[in-house]
Amino acid sequence: MSLRFADIDRIDWDKGGGLVPVIVQNVHNGAVLMLAWMNREALRITLEKKRAVFYSRSKQRLWEKGETSGNYLNVVGIKLDCDADTLLLLAVPAGPTCHTGTLTCFGDEALTDAERLFFIGELEQTIQARIAERPEGSYTARLLAQGQRRIAQKVGEEGVEVALAGAGESDAQLLGESADLLYHLLVLLRSRGLSLQQLVDELRSRHRTLTKS
Repeated sequence: MSLRFADIDRIDWDKGGGLVPVIVQNVHNGAVLMLAWMNREALRITLEKKRAVFYSRSKQRLWEKGETSGNYLNVVGIKLDCDADTLLLLAVPAGPTCHTGTLTCFGDEALTDAERLFFIGELEQTIQARIAERPEGSYTARLLAQGQRRIAQKVGEEGVEVALAGAGESDAQLLGESADLLYHLLVLLRSRGLSLQQLVDELRSRHRTLTKS
């Protein structure tokens, strides 16, 4: 459960001299964005505004992330660790988190498998936008205009290409054909009003069944 105003007194403020470290994580892709510090007042304002406010140890004052750049951290939830002396802040960043312009204070490169896989979710969102907007010159829009039967046919064709590549072609060709198959499968799902999350839920349900048997 996310931290509430009533939970502020549960935090061990004395251990850090009135401050606690705050790990900030992108709620969508799991990327660790930055490490900062909060005192009681910074946490109270953060809970109130739903935007991250920290305490600067060098400037000896409160500061709101994005107060000069506009790259705010919109807070989704805050978790307290088992020792009650560290906070995990789950946020949606409004832009690059680091003052250097990188997405995180640890650079732009995805550091975890979850961050890398999140691109599939971004691709799904792009496909959904093409469905809604049907921009001229878009391959996805042209495919959608041909109807679900044609989209399903393309999935079948790409599936055959994947099988052929897997049977005797190079790794690069197999990866390329697999990417084509995944893309067309996402288009088919979205054209039917189905989501990637529903597909993941189906896989998880099957996994639970298998592990119990």
